[in-house]
Amino acid sequence: MTLMQDWQGKTGDVWADEWLRTDRTFEGLHRLLIDRAVDIAYRNDVRAILDIGCGAGSTTLALADGVSGARLLGIDISEALVGISRARAGGAPRIAFAVADASRWRDPAFVPDMLFSRHGVMFFDDPVAAFENLRQSARPGASLIFSCFRSVEENRWASGIGALLPDMTAPVPPPGAPGPFAFADPAHVEHLLAASGWTQAAAEPVDFPYVAGAGHDPVADAMSYFQRIGPAARALASISGEARATFLRRLQDFCAAHLAGGVVRFPAAAWIWTARKASA
Repeated sequence: MTLMQDWQGKTGDVWADEWLRTDRTFEGLHRLLIDRAVDIAYRNDVRAILDIGCGAGSTTLALADGVSGARLLGIDISEALVGISRARAGGAPRIAFAVADASRWRDPAFVPDMLFSRHGVMFFDDPVAAFENLRQSARPGASLIFSCFRSVEENRWASGIGALLPDMTAPVPPPGAPGPFAFADPAHVEHLLAASGWTQAAAEPVDFPYVAGAGHDPVADAMSYFQRIGPAARALASISGEARATFLRRLQDFCAAHLAGGVVRFPAAAWIWTARKASA
């Protein structure tokens, strides 16, 4: 389970080191999510967009390209990721980044009329309070759009790796606990949004390819990636000796079984959620 404080330390640093490969895993979702957001932005004359959990800035930069004239603020709890975002933006006048916890963020100088997130809202310790704070920070009538994973079972990269783990390294978190799959249950998310004052909540299921390995040796690339990010990385931190060697052999076979067309890819499943803040 990944907690908010993890992103401020080692987890955020690792994702900063691996931003190119983590962005690659979301490529199949990224364009669709951005297109949905751009469409909402133009239909509602959006002028200020808050990108929650902006990571290395790819979504913020894409939104800036897609919504001409809008101001963009990307926030992330990881100082390392925000540093990469700033460097990539190169001082573009409509784009800014800040190290901030979205559950407590407020900026009187930046009042968004769209709040956006690509898989950045599942780690709140108190999601109702966090979504309420974000709603209160926004203009009346503001739009909310975010993506999150559906169930572990529908995300083969996660369920498959989980099945390879020794039992002692794979505790099952309680439903809704902060982490990558905290928002898998749409009824749970609908309740959170309603309880925090958002209206017109709707969820769209999206299936996409999760690309874990590419290049001249895609299986080795996937193995390297999984040892840095996700459930395999967490497991390897707690096992050693023969158990570690056995797990790595299984992981290699698992990756090789999903090699096709020069890449290692897995079925992945997400929700795209939209909601609105009441106009008055």
